[in-house]
Amino acid sequence: MIWALGDRTLDFRERLQIMGILNVTPDSFYDGGAYLDPARAVERGLQLAEEGADLIDVGGESTRPPLYGERQPVSTEDECRRVLPVIEGLRRHTRLPLSIDTTKSLVARRALEAGADIVNDISALRDDPALAGVAAAHRAPVILMHRAPPSPDPTDPALSVRDFLAQRLEAARQEGIKSLAVDPGLGFGKTLQGNFSLLRRLEVFADLGCPVLVGASRKSFIWQTLDLNPDQSLEGSLAVAALSAAGGAHLLRVHDVKETVRAVRVAQAVARA
Repeated sequence: MIWALGDRTLDFRERLQIMGILNVTPDSFYDGGAYLDPARAVERGLQLAEEGADLIDVGGESTRPPLYGERQPVSTEDECRRVLPVIEGLRRHTRLPLSIDTTKSLVARRALEAGADIVNDISALRDDPALAGVAAAHRAPVILMHRAPPSPDPTDPALSVRDFLAQRLEAARQEGIKSLAVDPGLGFGKTLQGNFSLLRRLEVFADLGCPVLVGASRKSFIWQTLDLNPDQSLEGSLAVAALSAAGGAHLLRVHDVKETVRAVRVAQAVARA
């Protein structure tokens, strides 16, 4: 479980990796609008690096659920206009691996040409079939996510998510993509209990033989459980991060890097003692 990124690597065997979220959107559920200005976004990305992020995930289109209101689709041109100056700016100032969070092949291609290293596709290469070829041509690792409700399974709902991800892994490999990770898609089409069930069964996804990403930071199943709101969900997010670390996750996608790094390093130390 080592990703080669040019002359750099991400070694998921060594320790859990922390992916800092950098949304350059006006309508993301938690930090929408905060980093629309490219200079401010680059500054935020460098701050995430200083706080201990192992890589930074740059996204130019919100994927928030209807709970937060209707989201507006973003054209390829607008998405590129948002993310490319940020990726270029970060690449000038840091060697940290950069991920482009997109479902569009053209956005991915231009982002990889601008200095991104990884593609994070919530559609698992289904929305734009050309994206697989772009990633393969650039030898870019790809993160595949499950974003639908799990199919009914009387024994274990995690199994249907695992089976979907196994199919997408095989499809990606057939396209020539060598380095892959899976994301069970917490908060995407899952019920409150469904999210908890997936978190309890992370070992099911680890059995797929590639890194497992957990993206739960400040999502609704956390703050609804606490009867709070996203701004008040840091402690709940840290609890999920620690449980994910102990449960075998390899990569956490988070807003709060400094706090998460501290929480998961302790969780991992206890798990390995």
